[in-house]
Amino acid sequence: MISTKQIQIKDYNYLLPDERIAKYPKAERDSSKLLLYKGGEIAEDVFKNLPDHLPEGALMVFNNTKVIQARLHFHKQTGALIEVFCLEPHTPLDYQQSFAQTRRVTWTCLIGNLKKWKEGRLERTIVVGDKSVVLTAERIGESGTGFEVAFDWGDDHVTFAEVLDAIGELPIPPYLNRSTEESDLTTYQTVYSKIKGSVAAPTAGLHFTPAVLDAISSKGIERCEVTLHVGAGTFKPVKSEQIQDHAMHAEWIAVSRSAIERLLAHDAACIAVGTTSVRTLESLYYVGVLLSKNPNATPDELHVPQWLPYDYAAEEGEKLSPQGALQEILNYLEREHLTTLHTATQIIIAPGYRYNIVKAIVTNFHQPQSTLLLLVSALIGDDWHKVYDYALNHDFRFLSYGDSSLLMP
Repeated sequence: MISTKQIQIKDYNYLLPDERIAKYPKAERDSSKLLLYKGGEIAEDVFKNLPDHLPEGALMVFNNTKVIQARLHFHKQTGALIEVFCLEPHTPLDYQQSFAQTRRVTWTCLIGNLKKWKEGRLERTIVVGDKSVVLTAERIGESGTGFEVAFDWGDDHVTFAEVLDAIGELPIPPYLNRSTEESDLTTYQTVYSKIKGSVAAPTAGLHFTPAVLDAISSKGIERCEVTLHVGAGTFKPVKSEQIQDHAMHAEWIAVSRSAIERLLAHDAACIAVGTTSVRTLESLYYVGVLLSKNPNATPDELHVPQWLPYDYAAEEGEKLSPQGALQEILNYLEREHLTTLHTATQIIIAPGYRYNIVKAIVTNFHQPQSTLLLLVSALIGDDWHKVYDYALNHDFRFLSYGDSSLLMP
C-alpha cells in the first residue's frame, strides 16, 4: 500500500465540462440540489430539507469568515493597469488590527501586470464617505507567497477596512471566467459571515438561509462557529505528480474557548460545514498534540505543519484522544489567560488521513486533481468516484456557486 505522500494526483481526476460549472448561484440559496451520501448509499434532495437528514443532538460547525474586497486597481501614468490583490496582512500582522489601522498598512499581495510595475509608487484619489484621500501603493519587498506592498493614505479618520470597502473589488473564483458583478457582493458571502479576512468564500455555507438555520436549531442540533480566513491558495492546482511535492498554503484560524467547550460537550465529534471548517477542526487536534509535547509552546510553535498528521501517525506510542487534544487547548488558554486560540495551519488531508473530530461534511463539488477532492476521498474513500459520477449524471452544478452534498460515511 502506497503512503499518503506517494499519492499520484492523476488518480483524482475526472472530466468536468465547462457547462457544469455554475457561473451564478440559484436565485434562492436553499433551492440548490443536495446529494446525500450515507454509508455508501446515494440519494438526492433539495438543500432546504438538509435538517431532515441530520441526526438529532448533533453539533454543526460553521466558518464565519467574511470575504474582503481584496482586488485594488491602479493606473500608472503610462496608462498600464496594475492589479494589487491583498492576500494577508503583514504589518500589523493581525487581521482586525490591520483593518482598523489608519494612515498606513503593509500587506502580502499578488500583483497583476507585474512586469509593468518594477518600482515607484502607484496612486489614485479615492472617496471614502465624504472624504477625498490619495491612496498610494509601493512594493517594498518579497515574501514566499507574493510581494510586500505598503499602502498609504495619510488620514487619521479613515481605516483600511473603509479603503477596501470604497474601492476594492470582491475576488470571485477565476474559473467563473467573468467579472465581479454587484450581485456577487451579496451572493458570495454566507448569511452568517462576520469576521473579515478571506479572499474566497467558504462556499458550502452559501446554501444556508435563516430558515434552514432555524430548522436546524428546531431539530435540537447545536451550532457553533470557527474562523479560517481562506487564502488564494485554495485555488492553487496540484502541479506535482505526487502530492509530497505539493506545498500547502498557510491559513489563519481562530477558535473561541466556548467553541472548544461545545466540541468537548459533544464528545469531540461534529458535522463540519465546508472544507475550511474541516481543516480548522482537524487542525485543533494537532494543536492539542503539539501542546501535549510542549505545554509552554509559543503561538508560532502551534502552527500546524503540512505533514504533522502523518508523521505523528508513524510514531510509536499511545496516541492522544480527540477529547484529550481539546482539553490541552483549554488548559493552554487558561494558562495564557486567553479567550480565543489564534494560530495557522498548513494541514493537508488526503487518503490515509484518520479523521479525529469531523464525522460528516456538508460540501460542494470540487475541481479535479485538487487538494479538496483529496480531503473528500480521505472521508469516503474510493466512493468519491461514485458520488461524482452520480452528480455528473444527475445534473448537479459544480464548484463555488454549484450544488452541495452531505457526506456521512
